[in-house]
Amino acid sequence: MKEIWASLASLMGVFAFCQTILHAVFPPELRFASVKLFNRIFNCFSSYCYFDITEMDGVNTNELYNAVQLYLSTSASVTGNRLSLSRALNSSAFTFGLSNNDCLVDAFNGVTAKWEHVVMQRQSQTFSWRPLPEEKRGFTLRIKKKDKVLILDSYLDFIMDKANEIRRRNQDRLLYTNPRGGSLDSRGHPWDAVPFKHPSTFETLAMDPAKKAEIMADLRDFSDGESFYQKTGRAWKRGYLLYGPPGTGKSSMIAAMANYLGYDIYDLELTEVHTNSELRKLLMKTTSKSIIVIEDIDCSINLTNRNKSAGRTNHDPVTPEMRGGSGSVGEEGGNSITLSGLLNFTDGLWSCCGSERIFVFTTNHIEKLDPALLRSGRMDMHIFMSYCSFPALKILLKNYLGLGEGDLEDGVVMELEEVIEKAEMTPADISEVLIKNRRDKRKAVTELVEALKSKAEKRNRIARVSTAENLMDLEEEEQEKRALESPKEGSELPENCNKEGDDEEKAN
Repeated sequence: MKEIWASLASLMGVFAFCQTILHAVFPPELRFASVKLFNRIFNCFSSYCYFDITEMDGVNTNELYNAVQLYLSTSASVTGNRLSLSRALNSSAFTFGLSNNDCLVDAFNGVTAKWEHVVMQRQSQTFSWRPLPEEKRGFTLRIKKKDKVLILDSYLDFIMDKANEIRRRNQDRLLYTNPRGGSLDSRGHPWDAVPFKHPSTFETLAMDPAKKAEIMADLRDFSDGESFYQKTGRAWKRGYLLYGPPGTGKSSMIAAMANYLGYDIYDLELTEVHTNSELRKLLMKTTSKSIIVIEDIDCSINLTNRNKSAGRTNHDPVTPEMRGGSGSVGEEGGNSITLSGLLNFTDGLWSCCGSERIFVFTTNHIEKLDPALLRSGRMDMHIFMSYCSFPALKILLKNYLGLGEGDLEDGVVMELEEVIEKAEMTPADISEVLIKNRRDKRKAVTELVEALKSKAEKRNRIARVSTAENLMDLEEEEQEKRALESPKEGSELPENCNKEGDDEEKAN
């Protein structure tokens, strides 16, 4: 053992002596060139190539670094035992990532890629208007040279798309609204935003399951249809019209759509938009992957400009509202948005400012809307939000009381199924009955049955009274008709009698 250690010490001494000679004889430039030459020779014979993705690109953050970090957080093939946890701003979920100088092996289309998280201390701080972090972080990607084309063409794009999907899924939704008077915030944005925490989902939405499945399939087809819209030359957008009585769940439907797709919501208040140009500016400031909502479109502003213009005679003056010019003052306190401006907003050149956006209009009276606003290409899918049906009632019972169909007696189920269609109660009214008695399930069901029966009887009375009034109106019309016809028949007799009397007088 002593001889081994003595030999090892002698070799270390020889190595140190040779290194000193090399540093003394060869200048630093020559040593650097020799190292580069050695690396080139090594790379020529190596079957791998390496790509470095640094955290900072100069003084700016490298977007690809953040995307890789998010993408690798979803991989299950982590080889190390130490992981780093993080939570992004406005995020509701934790993500893990590679720890310092740890490795991960990933596969894409049958190609193996090895990622290494490289962390080093920054040696010197160069002069910069923005202070740099003390640690220099980056990812090193090692792949085989033969797979270089495939990786660079597809893999990195796949990572970016996957990272955006993860970020959108983890990040809280935002609800935007346009402020009064069109004021801008400190950054010049015309929208005010608050976190969107609405818990409505398609699972909890009180609607017929078949109709919900149809809407969900349409939304999935839209979100996955980028290539189709590009191939057909159409703007990547879709319009939905939600119509029906108040309290049927139109706002809950919008929240469920946003939570299902992971989109932000822009609640556009048309009464705060004064001109068509302001409407276009608001549209330009909306982001992709968003839902633009105009609620109660029939009550927001007067959009009957075309009908007014069509019924105008040649002697009527042309008002600024009919021209649709900016800066005109209308009946709505200075609001001069025209129907043509709104149509361009939904299906014109300005609707292409952005991609993957959904327009949702809601109304309680669809008959009041202009047909031009309802055609395909503007409102592609019309969704009737009807009164509560029996399948929707089962969803409400499960949401509020935790009762499934098997938890109710057969007689109660048959009674509910029979009376629910006659009562025509909205999901909001039924929910209120269940909320008040949610602590006593039996009492809640009993109260619901009584409320449905009461509403059904009330509707029957109204229907009978309406029928009786219609019959009375018909009888009154018949009497008036007979009364109008009887004097004409009686008035002919005196005329004849007068004629006959005149003839007799002439004869005498």
